[in-house]
Amino acid sequence: MKKTILFFCLLTISTFAIAQQTYTVANETLELKTEVEGDLDLLWNTINEQYRYFVRTKDGKITELKNTKDANNKYQEDYKTTLSNLTSIDVSKVNLTTYSLKTLIEKHNSALDSNYVSSAARSKIKLRLGAFGGITNSPFNLNPNNQKVLLFGTELEAVSDNLDSRHAGFLNVRHTTDNDEFQFSATQFALGYRYRFISKAKFNVYAQTKFATLTAANITTTIPDPNTPGSFIAFENSTTDFDAALIFGIGADIKLGNGYLTFVYDSLFALSVDNQGNFPVDFAIGYKFNL
Repeated sequence: MKKTILFFCLLTISTFAIAQQTYTVANETLELKTEVEGDLDLLWNTINEQYRYFVRTKDGKITELKNTKDANNKYQEDYKTTLSNLTSIDVSKVNLTTYSLKTLIEKHNSALDSNYVSSAARSKIKLRLGAFGGITNSPFNLNPNNQKVLLFGTELEAVSDNLDSRHAGFLNVRHTTDNDEFQFSATQFALGYRYRFISKAKFNVYAQTKFATLTAANITTTIPDPNTPGSFIAFENSTTDFDAALIFGIGADIKLGNGYLTFVYDSLFALSVDNQGNFPVDFAIGYKFNL
C-alpha cells in the first residue's frame, strides 16, 4: 500500500512539473505553462492577474510578447514585431490572446514540419451550477407601496473552456416570495445570455439579458366586504405568462475555491415592459461551482 501511495504521489508531482515549469526570463523567475510545442513553443501564465505570453525558439531562448504604450498612451503592438521576426506568416491580425497566438504558432510549426500534429483542441462547453438569494421589489409588477420581498433560486450556466471566450448562456429558476403588504409571489424560468466585458483570471464583470421567460404568478387581492363592515374579502388569481421582453441586468463573478462567488443586479430595465414607477431593486448573491 505504501508503495502504491508513493507511486501516485510521484506521478502527480511529475504531471504538475510537465504542465508548469519554472523559467528565468530577463532576470525574472516565472512559472509558465506550455501551450504549444514545436519549432516555436508558446508559454503563458496569469501573473498578478494579468495574462503574459512568451515564445521559445529551438535554441531555448525565451522572449516575452509585449504590448507596451507610448507617451500618448497608444498601444505599440510590440508582439507583432517579435512574431514577424520569428515567422514568415502575416501577423497583422494576430491578437495578444491565447487562442490567436496558439493559432499562429501552430500554423508556423505545421508549415515547417509536415508531420507536426496540432495540439489545438476544439472548444468544449463547461457547466456551472449555482444557487442564489436576495431581495426584489418586483419592478415590472404593480407594487404601489414599493414593498421588498425575498427571492431565491438556482441556475445552470454554460461557458466555453476557451480562455478568450467572453460569452455564456444560462437557465435559471427563481422564486419571489410575498408578504402581508404585497401579496404577489411568482416562480420564473428564464433563458439568458451574458457577455463579459471585463474578463480576468480571478474575476469578471458582465452584462446579461433574459430573452425568454415563463412566469407562474399568484396574486391575492383584498377588498372590503360590503356585507360586513370592517371585514375584507380576499381573491386569489393565478396566471402563467410567457414573455420575450429582453430583461437586462449586470453582474460579477469572483473566483473562490472550485467556483465563483456571484453578484447580480437583475431586472434593471426591459425593452417592452414598464417598471411601474418604482426604481428597480433586484439584487442577488450566490455561489456557482464547476461541474
